[in-house]
Amino acid sequence: MFIAHVGRDQEVLASITKQAAERGVTDAALTLIGAVQECTVSVMPKGDPLDDIISDYDQPFELTGTGEITDGKVHIHVTLGGDGVVVAGHLHKAMVRDWFVRAYVQPLS
Repeated sequence: MFIAHVGRDQEVLASITKQAAERGVTDAALTLIGAVQECTVSVMPKGDPLDDIISDYDQPFELTGTGEITDGKVHIHVTLGGDGVVVAGHLHKAMVRDWFVRAYVQPLS
C-alpha cells in the first residue's frame, strides 16, 4: 500500500493517476479522505441509468470516497459535505485549494 498525497492547487484524479503510474500500479483499490474546493460529480437519472446528471460545485467540501484503478484509469465515488450541502456520486474532477486529499492505494496483484 502507498499513500497518494494530493496537495494545494492539485486536481485529485490527475494526481492519483500520476502517482500510481510512477509506481507502475495499473490496478488497485482506493480509499480517500480530505477536503476540496471545486468538484464535478455525476449521478444517474431515475429514468435512464445509462445517462449522467453532471453538477459542478465551488465551495469547500469535506470528502470521503472509495474507488479503484483499473488498467491505469482511476474511478472514484465520493460523498462530500459542506455548509449545509451534501453531495454524493461519481467524481469527474476535484481541486484541492486549502487542505489536502490522501488516497490510500492498495495495488492488486
